[in-house]
Amino acid sequence: MAETKQSKAPGAKAGGGNVVRKKPATLADVAREAGVVAMTASRAINESGYVSQEVRERVLAAALKLNYRPNMLARSLKGQRLKAVGIMLPDIANPFSAELVEGMKDVLEPEGYTPFIALAGRGVDHEREGLQSFVDHRVDGLLVATLRTDAGDDLLRELLAQGIPMVTVGREVKGMQVDCVTADHWKGAFDVTMHLIELGHRLIGFVGIAAADAPALRRYQGYRAALEKAGLTVGMEYTVGPEYAPAFATQDDGYEGMLRMAKMDVLPTAVLARNDSAAIGVLRAAHTLGMKVPEDLSVAGFDNIPLAAFWTPALTTVAQPIREQGKVAARILLDKIEGKSTAEGETRTMECELVVRESTGKCKSQ
Repeated sequence: MAETKQSKAPGAKAGGGNVVRKKPATLADVAREAGVVAMTASRAINESGYVSQEVRERVLAAALKLNYRPNMLARSLKGQRLKAVGIMLPDIANPFSAELVEGMKDVLEPEGYTPFIALAGRGVDHEREGLQSFVDHRVDGLLVATLRTDAGDDLLRELLAQGIPMVTVGREVKGMQVDCVTADHWKGAFDVTMHLIELGHRLIGFVGIAAADAPALRRYQGYRAALEKAGLTVGMEYTVGPEYAPAFATQDDGYEGMLRMAKMDVLPTAVLARNDSAAIGVLRAAHTLGMKVPEDLSVAGFDNIPLAAFWTPALTTVAQPIREQGKVAARILLDKIEGKSTAEGETRTMECELVVRESTGKCKSQ
């Protein structure tokens, strides 16, 4: 909310300058003052779940101190549909997110639903704040496309327990039955890794996620399964990237990861990037290092974003039906909101397709 100005200066009496009204306190402000998370503060104020007496008193004292006033309009509309859907995304910079949202809007807007978007970024705290904002504004349902983390699962389980309709895209929620729409990331990564192996590559790196976190990623699991099937052993030092967070790998992640890999005693002859953005970063790093693609290094990505076909060299990648996943997820959610479906825990998996372009070629060192 923007600050509102009247014709008074700070501390001035009537007739002088401008005065800036203090912004009203938010639930996040109360939570910060009380030393709790926003969801706990909401439960304490609304008496909507268990909170210890000591924490409840601390939250109420903080609310009183800050003169916090809950959104009475939202409260008055409790039990009524606002025709609003919250969409939680890892980020908006990755073309995957933009195309996914377009698919969701294709279904939501003709039905009169307004989509609201929140971004998780590189931390669960942002994801928590975004989800709490959706709850505060009493959206009718949630579409969640962030990557799975244990802390994120805790948040989603709490919301599911409150009866909020939810559909996830590309992620499960451990310990809960939730409808999910996804692509076959495991098979897509397996196929593109086998493509590299068939070109003669034996040392294939993976860029875009930290080695400690990679095993939880289905794309990484498919990559490892292909190596195992071919009888290849690739050390975990050839898996490089940022620490796990509910966000996509970026071009910077690919660039920095490839520069790190280039310092190893034995260089890989091929790299599979976690997604196309990271792959473009790898291509740029290869250029910086004076490596030719694919002569010195073959590079493959995942997602088949529009830029992949127009980069030089054109990027070998795995195409997944991004927009269609958005449409299907939104349709399932609306059916749940409107009582047309009571199914829980169904997963709809869509096929991926290997797209071979110029960035991969035969291994010259074999």
